[in-house]
Formats: sequence, structure tokens, C-alpha cells
Amino acid sequence: MKSFDIPQQFSSSFIDEINEIRNTNDRLKKDFSPSLLSFENADVLIARHFGFCYGVKNAVEIAFKVIADNPDKKIYLLSEIIHNPSVNESLLELGVQFIQDEKGNQIIEWSTINSEDIVITPAFGTTNEIQEILNSKEVNLKQYDTTCPFVEKVWKRGNELASNDATLIIHGKTTHEETRATFSQTSGKRIIVESIEEAKELATDIRREDFDDKWKDRVSDGFNFEADFDKIGVINQTTMLAEETHEIAELFKNLMIEIHSESQIQQHFVNTRDTLCYATNDNQSATKALAKEKLDLTLVIGGYNSSNTSHLLELFDEGSNIYFIKDEQDLISNKEINHFNLANKSIIGSSNYIPNKTKLRIGITAGASCPNSTIEEVIKKLLSFKNENVDIQSALSALKNRINGF
Repeated sequence: MKSFDIPQQFSSSFIDEINEIRNTNDRLKKDFSPSLLSFENADVLIARHFGFCYGVKNAVEIAFKVIADNPDKKIYLLSEIIHNPSVNESLLELGVQFIQDEKGNQIIEWSTINSEDIVITPAFGTTNEIQEILNSKEVNLKQYDTTCPFVEKVWKRGNELASNDATLIIHGKTTHEETRATFSQTSGKRIIVESIEEAKELATDIRREDFDDKWKDRVSDGFNFEADFDKIGVINQTTMLAEETHEIAELFKNLMIEIHSESQIQQHFVNTRDTLCYATNDNQSATKALAKEKLDLTLVIGGYNSSNTSHLLELFDEGSNIYFIKDEQDLISNKEINHFNLANKSIIGSSNYIPNKTKLRIGITAGASCPNSTIEEVIKKLLSFKNENVDIQSALSALKNRINGF
């Protein structure tokens, strides 16, 4: 596995050691049980997989190296490098400017950018349209491209399907940078569905040949609703729930069997399980294992606009004592917490979020764009509210001994 040079401000020797302990004893990553750190007043259970994935590490390393190597250049990012506030704020403090926001709204006009400037493509990738604009300005995009290789794998597979006359059903959020990039970077017939509920609506429309206007903004030019569902393949935005992508694929596979018969399914449906991101799968599997534990309090850590983090939250049962926070600053005190409400997309405050128990069982998981340093600070601050003497090394030694069977 490639090693990355991540700025120290995003690293944590404490979290790194947990990963080292687990990886040494589970090199094939088959054990998804959480890591238990036991303290006097709290047991902290940390998901087996969490934090910076390969694509995020690659993007962060490249972006900060570009800044260090080009002190006299204007440096732009097409949009946020990843969906994490501390990383993006650090880049802004170093003078980087974002050309667009996460929804594609223009912040910096294209007319201000020239061939002498550096433009970094974020981990989500970008559209053909934006590439054409910058190519016309002779801006070197390839040299500073941090597009995640697993996102590019989805594009490649999508184009293979399109070349075989399959219609691509893209499971993703319509306005998300990655979905916009995938829609643009793939060819042929394409339509976006955001959820299994929408997929069921589309499947019903296909049966009835009665298409709602809502789909008109989700399809490629010239899409023929009556003719273009003869052969189907499902690809996804890599940060979506893998289970939901599987469910959507199975739905359309069964629809093709219903329409064309099982004996003809290979001519009408293409299996695309190989496009799912391994890091997304691992993080979600580890979070599901954590959710099975008896927990008094659970924190999901990551940027509020992070798709993969929001989907981790969905893996817990409704009514659980669970909070989606961006960092330790959201832990106002032992009584007050700020957290993100997914239902209405707003930050809310809650009181008395820490149960009054002698010894708490606390669950921790984090999105693929959350730095290890943030995870460490959240754990330390939360433990400080329990008047905990945070003896990290003793907790790590005990974890190592348990895993080794001592």
C-alpha cells in the first residue's frame, strides 16, 4: 500500500497506532469489530475503518505539495478539495482560491484565470465542460489532477457499458460534484437516481411508459424514455450507501427479467458490482458492526456536506443517542452539543446529550474525509467532560493485549 505525506496538522500518532495495531492482526481486513479503548469512566469503541481513505490522502498530499512548491503562483481549486472544513480552511489560509462552490456556483470568474495559474482538480473529479474551458486557456490540468482513482474506475466502467449500448443508471446526488463529474465523463444514455425510492418510481414509469417531468433534468441529451431502457447498467457516486446501490441494481435486474425473461437477462442487464469503492464498503461495514454494540452515546464525525459521512449516520437505528458533528468545537460543554440534522439540513443544538452513567460506552466513527487529528481531539474533549485522566498509552496497550489474546 502506498504511503502518503500528510501534513502533520491532520495526523495523530494516537489514531495511527490504533490502525497499526488492528492492521497488524487483520491484514486482510476481515474483522469489522470496533476497537475498544477502555478508560476509568468510559469505554470508547472506534469503528474498525474510518477517516482518510486512499483518494483523500492522495488529494491532500498533492494539494499541499503544490502550494509548497509554487510560492509565487496563483493557485486555484475547482471546488473544495474534499468535504472537510478544517482541510479546506487550511488551504484558504495558504492563499488557495476556490473557483466554484460545491453546487457548481461560480465564485471566481473564468476570465480571471490564465495559463500561468495553477488549477487543482479535487478528489471528486470535474466535468468535460470545465476541462474544455481551462484547456482553451492553456491551463495544465493533468499535472494537478487529484481525482480519486476509484472515481475514475467508475467512469471507465460506465464508458465500457455505454460502448455496449447500455443505458447508465447513476446512483448519486444530482448536485454533488462527483455525480456531476461522472455524468459528464461518461458517454451514451444516462439517467440519475438519488435513492431506492426514486429507483422504484423510475421502474414503475418504465413499466407504464409514463414518465414524470422530474426525470427530464436527470438525463443525457436526446434521451428516449420509450426506447432507452432496453439494456441497463447501474454505476454510482462512490460515497453512496453500497447496500442501496446493490438494491437499486437488483431492482432493475428483476425488472429486466420481468420484461424480457430470465433466459435473456445478459442481453438486458449488466452486473456492475466491481465499481463500488472498497473504502466506502469498508467504512460502512465497520460502522454497521459498531451500530450493533450497546452504546450510550455515538458520534459520527465529518464535514456537514460530506456525502459519505451522512450515509454512515443512516446505518444507526432511529432514536439512537447519535450526533453528527464536524469536530471537537461542536462539543460545547458536557451539557451542550451542536450537531447536524440530516432531515432539514441544519445545525441544531441539543442539551444533556451525555447520559448520566458511572461508566459510558461511547461509539465513534468518521467519514472518509475526516482527519485523524480531528478524531483524536473529539475523543479527548469528550473524555475530559467525564473528568477522565486520559491515559492513552495504557488504553492502547490494553487494546493490543486483547487483540493478541494476552
